[in-house]
Amino acid sequence: MLNITYKNITEFCQDHHLPKPENPLFSIASKKLNADEMENCVASNEEVSYTNQFYFISLKNIVSGEIIYGRTKYDCDTGTLLFSAPDQTYTVKDIVVSSESWFIAFHEDFIRGFDIQKRIKKCNFFNYYVNEALHLSPKEEQTIKSLFRSIEEEYQNNQDEFSKEIILTHLDALLKYADRYYKRQFLNRKEINKALYTRFKEILDDYFESDQLEENGIPTVEWLAAQLGISHRYMRDTIKAETGKTAVDQINLYLIEEAKNLLLAPNSSISETAYKLGFEYPQYFSRLFKKKTGLTPKEYIESARLN
Repeated sequence: MLNITYKNITEFCQDHHLPKPENPLFSIASKKLNADEMENCVASNEEVSYTNQFYFISLKNIVSGEIIYGRTKYDCDTGTLLFSAPDQTYTVKDIVVSSESWFIAFHEDFIRGFDIQKRIKKCNFFNYYVNEALHLSPKEEQTIKSLFRSIEEEYQNNQDEFSKEIILTHLDALLKYADRYYKRQFLNRKEINKALYTRFKEILDDYFESDQLEENGIPTVEWLAAQLGISHRYMRDTIKAETGKTAVDQINLYLIEEAKNLLLAPNSSISETAYKLGFEYPQYFSRLFKKKTGLTPKEYIESARLN
């Protein structure tokens, strides 16, 4: 497999036959292919892995081919908006796109010191895997395209003291719409969300039943996401949309239920229970137990005995 890393935006633009960036830290471009170009735009059968050392947003209609992250392949049957943070890696094979595609690339330094830098850090979708791309409705796609065009128009103007602020304002609006549309996608994909949550619970069940807690400690959100083949941020958002509780809350619920069983076992102690559940310090366990049940472990044991 061929591995390609783009250290800067200029390299990326040159390799993809895009115009040279007006600003080395920011670029926006569109590609419009004619029928002959579309017919010849299929990549070779060789898989190619890409890593960008900058933020990247693309809007495209993928007709066929594969984009793969890890062990998962993403579905591509409508207008697709993809977000990538610096140093994320994805693999493509035999990609064919429709006649129009849009690209925005910007370096961390371009947004440094602006409010949008903090917003992007909170935008989970920049850290979703590629197979968790945003699939737009036709109306949503037109809204996003209008924002791309507004950014491009300002980008192509003669640069002045207002240019960067105007570009960032449009980019901020694009991110807000993306956030809205992702929430819509979570709601529309209820069956997929349920299937993911069911698998999430199965993995937790297996983990607890196979006595891995004492040996490996409390399972992390990152570990669970890896078992599902998705990013931990996407898993967290999906589970929150499906259950109203975070993935950490779900893990803690399992811990509390297991703790109740262990605390009532003959000759058990609170410290021994804490260690069996993967807690390094018993006081952390006691604090969590009281937070979730309203009782300390000792109070819970005494209450159970009275009943």
